[in-house]
Amino acid sequence: MRRARLLLRWVSRPVLLAAVACGVVIGQQAAFPDATLRVCADPHELPASDQEGNGYENKIAAAMAHDLGLKLEYTWFPQRVGFVRQTLGAHKCDVIIGVPTGYPDTATTAPYMRSTYALVFRAQGPLAGLRSAESLTKLPSSKLQVLHIGVFALTPASNWAVMNDLTGQMVTYPPQSGDPMVTSATIIDHDLGVGKIDAAIIWGPIAGYLVTRHASGPDRWEALPFKPDPSVRFDYEISMGLRGSDTRLMKALNGWIAGHRGEIDGILADYHLPLLPLTDSGR
Repeated sequence: MRRARLLLRWVSRPVLLAAVACGVVIGQQAAFPDATLRVCADPHELPASDQEGNGYENKIAAAMAHDLGLKLEYTWFPQRVGFVRQTLGAHKCDVIIGVPTGYPDTATTAPYMRSTYALVFRAQGPLAGLRSAESLTKLPSSKLQVLHIGVFALTPASNWAVMNDLTGQMVTYPPQSGDPMVTSATIIDHDLGVGKIDAAIIWGPIAGYLVTRHASGPDRWEALPFKPDPSVRFDYEISMGLRGSDTRLMKALNGWIAGHRGEIDGILADYHLPLLPLTDSGR
């Protein structure tokens, strides 16, 4: 009798494994119709994405498609007002690779990264030798008063500058440009490069991208990340965004993120992003 039970157990095991595998395949087919990962992205928004696939979000999407055996398909649209409505909301694509965790216009997966705003400046410019972003406000008044600091309106950067009595030093840019080819990165790259501003406070991944573009020579740039601040929130966790009704897709995306955190971290490291540990809720 014992031998019979053992035999039944081993005969049944391949059947059970086959059933589980079949369930995984069926679940993936439901999550990804036509075996395709359909991504919504901006064609000109480096370092996150571009139409040539050079952004870190492009690399994450490509890694996920490869790991899951999917085709990768993009819907390109500028990340301006109406981006979610015109792409995800119109069912032209299914996933936005990078949105703030808890973003109200989409459902969001578990976070896969956490970054912060940073102060970027020319290493040989007026802020040469600065050791931390927070120490900017501790500079001698004679030095601080003549600075021109680029910030984008309606961001933590502009809020922090106002709270620290730096309104006279602010060079304020609109939060979005009407030209899809003009981005936060291209604006700061130009204005800091020609000396219109002495520094800028921008989202960390953009700061890291600009520093990489100006990594050597006499015009080398530096970036100092802001530490988490109880008065102004500089740090944000980033998730993937999708429609709230796509529950099977949510499960598949969360499963991939959980199983490939090392792969994701490797991609982000290649782009020199200022990263912070995920919070307890994000792990």
